[in-house]
Amino acid sequence: CSSDLYTAQAGGGAVSVTVSGKKEVVAVKLTEEVVDPEDIEMLEDLIVAATNEALRQVDEASGAAMSKL
Repeated sequence: CSSDLYTAQAGGGAVSVTVSGKKEVVAVKLTEEVVDPEDIEMLEDLIVAATNEALRQVDEASGAAMSKL
C-alpha cells in the first residue's frame, strides 16, 4: 500500500532511511559515530545503500501485492 513505510539500515545501523510506498524518502537517521568530517564519502555511500535497500523493499512489497491479485 502506498501509505506503508519501509525502513532499511546500512553500516550496522549507523544509517537508517525510511521511504513511503510512493518511493518518497520520509526520514534519514544517522548515529553520531558515522558523522566523520574526514570521511564524508563513506557516509554518502551508507545513505545511498540504505535508501536503495528501502526502495527495494517497496518494490518487493508491491510485487507481492500484485501477485495476490
